Amino acid sequence: MTEDRGWPDPLAWLADAAAERAAAGLRRTLRPRPPGACDELDLASNDYLGLARDERVLAGAAAALAGWGAGSTGSRLVTGTTELHAELERALAGLTGAPAALVFSSGYLANLGAVTALAGPDCLIVSDADNHASLIDACRLSRSPVVVVGRGDSEAAARALAQRDEPRAMVVLDAINSADGDLLPLADWHALAVRFAALLVVDDAHGLGVRGGGRGAVAEAGIAGEANVITTLTLSKALGSQGGAVLGSRAVIDQLIDRARSFIFDTGLNPAAVGAALAAVRIIAAKPALAASVLARAGELAAICGVPATDSAVVPVIIGQAGPAWERCLALRELGVQVGCFRPPSVPPGTARLRLSARATLTDADLERFSQTWQAVSPS
Repeated sequence: MTEDRGWPDPLAWLADAAAERAAAGLRRTLRPRPPGACDELDLASNDYLGLARDERVLAGAAAALAGWGAGSTGSRLVTGTTELHAELERALAGLTGAPAALVFSSGYLANLGAVTALAGPDCLIVSDADNHASLIDACRLSRSPVVVVGRGDSEAAARALAQRDEPRAMVVLDAINSADGDLLPLADWHALAVRFAALLVVDDAHGLGVRGGGRGAVAEAGIAGEANVITTLTLSKALGSQGGAVLGSRAVIDQLIDRARSFIFDTGLNPAAVGAALAAVRIIAAKPALAASVLARAGELAAICGVPATDSAVVPVIIGQAGPAWERCLALRELGVQVGCFRPPSVPPGTARLRLSARATLTDADLERFSQTWQAVSPS
């Protein structure tokens, strides 16, 4: 029985908070989609290479499901590691040029594991202000001192590294920003990290399958396999599956196996997702031209919207305020075109946007359909 001291209902504040979000155009809703193909033109998903429904990827998932069952049945350190997990780790390392890899059950957990297991109170972290939420949370959980610098501000990063008192340092950044689609000069950032004896942790979630002939932005920059470079990936974008991975030296991977809580205390990635991802890695390795296709389609989408092309599959169209951005998104949806709508806190206030995601399998007819729809919802 709750003691009565005049305390308010502990959930009463939720109604006011929801009303404030609604007034600011920041309410979110879940929109379940039906199975199979639908009539909507999908320009919102992260299925950059169109592999989520590829027959070879589905066959890989089905074979793994038949061989190992629906779940991994335990932590990777108990029963959750199958021979297929090890095969996927070798394939990811081979594709990207990294010495070794470790698969996690999501990209979010891969970022948490990499940063928290390799940092600590004696390690200064220099973190890009526009990093993904998973990297931001990882920095907070690491118990490290953190200096946040503006997107791509290498001069500020250099000052922080030069002035540090901590014996160790780590630079953490997204290769490609998920909202802007821009690619950082990773070779320059690697040189900076080497200069100041720092680790360089690069989230290449939006580069894998899209940059460097599919090998990713880190490989394209020529720094894959460098001793101080740690790459994190998601398997849920270009690979069309689910899960995440950390790539690095054998010593780095061993440290994560022993110390990464998001690896040790989590059930291993389910076999079907592992089998699907492995099939997708093999497709990308065999068909590097897929990466060029998605970049070409992204450029065409940007031209239709009248915005500059980016370095990735991501095409942002900045609207400004959250309400108008959401209204444009809904107008497109009513006409059968699905796009992303990024509003605060995903992006800074005043920069709400539509985010279009290109796909290698988009057809000329798809682009013509989108062009007509875009013209119909654009202000005259």
